[in-house]
Amino acid sequence: MDIQKIISDVLAKLQGNDDLIAKFTKDPVKTLEGLLNIDLPDEQINAVIEGIKSKLNLDDAAKKATGFLAKLKGLFGKK
Repeated sequence: MDIQKIISDVLAKLQGNDDLIAKFTKDPVKTLEGLLNIDLPDEQINAVIEGIKSKLNLDDAAKKATGFLAKLKGLFGKK
């Protein structure tokens, strides 16, 4: 089973869907099993969960950094 592909597929479904992200944050195992319609062994599901969490955190950090840079430019009169 290609864990990286599963992570990519789930991230595509999660992005832009705040309700689904909230469900994933609250109960990642149940949310993943519902999205994938499969029952993975604990070892694999935990690897997928960690991969998704790390990608989501990186995406959030990038968005925050972009917003911060835009605010800095605004302070100096540039847009």
